[in-house]
Amino acid sequence: MNTIRTCFLLMLLTVMTAGLTAVPAIARPDMRPLGKNIADTGSAWYRFQSKKFVSQDGERHYRVWLAIPKSDAPPGGYPVLWLLDGNAAMAHLTEPLLKKLSSGTPPVLVAVGYDTHLPFDVVARNYDYTPPNDAPDTLVTQPHGRKGGGSHQFRQLLLNTIVPWAERLAPSNPQRRALWGHSHGGLFVLDTFFHAAWFSHYFAAAPSLSWNHQRILTLARRADAGPLKHLSLYLMEGDGITERRTGHSDDLQQEERALTDILRPSGARLILTRYAGQSHGQILPSSLVDTLEIVSGSRD
Repeated sequence: MNTIRTCFLLMLLTVMTAGLTAVPAIARPDMRPLGKNIADTGSAWYRFQSKKFVSQDGERHYRVWLAIPKSDAPPGGYPVLWLLDGNAAMAHLTEPLLKKLSSGTPPVLVAVGYDTHLPFDVVARNYDYTPPNDAPDTLVTQPHGRKGGGSHQFRQLLLNTIVPWAERLAPSNPQRRALWGHSHGGLFVLDTFFHAAWFSHYFAAAPSLSWNHQRILTLARRADAGPLKHLSLYLMEGDGITERRTGHSDDLQQEERALTDILRPSGARLILTRYAGQSHGQILPSSLVDTLEIVSGSRD
């Protein structure tokens, strides 16, 4: 009897273990310190410089990389691509990729990162990239005590301080100003899109649509549709099955559908891209390369 009971318990444990391993693990960002990037090693196609900035309250510190093509600017100015999570974005820029961009119309690249050797400043981006609640209590307190709701302040720093610095050094074509972000960065892209702020093309990769009870969908319903009809929005997402992410509902496609249903009447140019079989983290480099090729016109 004991032998039978032991065998049964072993079989049960095996089934339970198999079931657990079949559940996709929640993605965690790779937080290993970064080494040198392309700005440090140099490029035959771009010249790089960087500058540090500080938030108005002095709590968040930024490092911004500016990459200017070595080729002459086209009539009307360079296209420009602004990259959020600039530390991680810079880590994915390679010399072969920059060479490929030069086969089209290479854009100025502005990678807005944080003053850290890590790929992400989790606390700072959680504040900067997320939209506020309605007044008077605009601050959002999340699990682990992280603060959110600082997107308006970050956008003011971006547009009033960082953009003028970059534009003085490399004037851009107003018709070809793009903003890319992934995850919380994609959420900030959408928030900025609804404000129709300066950029003409918006690339939201795996945006955190479920953040704060789908706050971004509430803001989408309130947005003035008039200015949006002149803009392009690229919504770049996984299949909703490969990985379930913290802070997201189980059905990502349902959230996407709700967002696109809100947006279609606005007349904005909406382009949907699906990265089937890719995890949340894998979409970052994939969408970044696609965005670079779209903005430069170098796609094969």
